[in-house]
Amino acid sequence: MKIKLDEPALLSRSIDLISELVSEVRLRVNEFGVSITATDPANVSMVNFKLPKSAFSLFEADNEALGVNLDNLKKILKRCGAGSSVILESKEGVLEIQILDKIKRSFSLGLIEIEREEKELPNLEFSANVELASGDFVSAIEDCSVVADACSFIIEEGKFIIESRGMNSARAEFSGDEAKIEAENCKARYSLEYLGKFIKGAKFCEKTNLKFANDHPLKMTLKTEHIELIFILAPRVETDD
Repeated sequence: MKIKLDEPALLSRSIDLISELVSEVRLRVNEFGVSITATDPANVSMVNFKLPKSAFSLFEADNEALGVNLDNLKKILKRCGAGSSVILESKEGVLEIQILDKIKRSFSLGLIEIEREEKELPNLEFSANVELASGDFVSAIEDCSVVADACSFIIEEGKFIIESRGMNSARAEFSGDEAKIEAENCKARYSLEYLGKFIKGAKFCEKTNLKFANDHPLKMTLKTEHIELIFILAPRVETDD
């Protein structure tokens, strides 16, 4: 395998985000591009990342699965500067990484065995489908994080509501003017610790798509011209709101 990215930030920012959920992954490289599917150690969330073949200026690859430590890969990719290109080449037991700018810098990253089973994204059914501006979604999650450790996603009378309630409260309400809402009335509660990690990806996407249902997992999808990030988050089912 030998692949070249002229915009290393496409990979670097995604690896930075994924590394907050999992420390080791299989980096899959095949005829379609580069992908990662992983479940966090607590089995609360899943992430699916895709960077298509079209994003690369050079792409020579068979079907490979490379076990990598994300913290180590992240540190190397952060050495890329503005205008840098990066080449990744797999050799026996090693991922060779070259950063090309004024000079050529080379790194070797030892490949590792991943014991954890790789799961596929679950096939879920949802009663709510909401698309909204990522900036608005980020603000609503950050508001809720100020007052609580969980928030509720609510569909009520055609409106989408993000709300945290307890001793203190925060609420953001979206009508059909601010968001595309295709949904039945429903409510689900999610961890703000995980959502706080997910929204770091939303900050470089124009739109965020959310799918959920009553006390049901959340599917959050972020897309740019090249990157696709999907997060699955288990609900927090509690007797008290």
